[in-house]
Amino acid sequence: KKEQGDIRVFSLEEEEKLLDYLQKNMDLPALGILLCLYTGIRVGELCALKWDDINLLEKKMSVSKSMQRLRINAVSGSKTEVKILEPKSACSVRTIPLPDTIIELLEEFHTPGAFLLTGKSSRFVEPRTMQNRFKKAILSCGIQDANFHATRHTFATRCIELGFDVK
Repeated sequence: KKEQGDIRVFSLEEEEKLLDYLQKNMDLPALGILLCLYTGIRVGELCALKWDDINLLEKKMSVSKSMQRLRINAVSGSKTEVKILEPKSACSVRTIPLPDTIIELLEEFHTPGAFLLTGKSSRFVEPRTMQNRFKKAILSCGIQDANFHATRHTFATRCIELGFDVK
């Protein structure tokens, strides 16, 4: 088993800096990072997310897929390919309520049938690329290094601080 490292959670000041940066530099990847901060979804779930998974009228988002780059055994050696699969566990298939602030932004970029991060139905952004874009964003904000999963931990921490049930 892998030893678990320290869990990185953004301070309120860091989170505010990041939110401000994302809102001033709003594009589809920035919207994706913002969505993760407000919902706690994983980077693979974000990359597999299509606009059809978002119901703007009901203010809900359905998570039922995750994107991963997997190693495949090819005749010419080991290669990898991107796969869109069911999420990590059965509990990961869920419907998430969306706050009004995110709904307004989603309405601006809405493109039916397309991947959320590209606005195109035939092109996606893979998790490693999204992680790199996230790293550039936090570097631009002067925030201490973190991986994309810190958005999930930050979301969970803010929920607990507001009195949500841990489960």
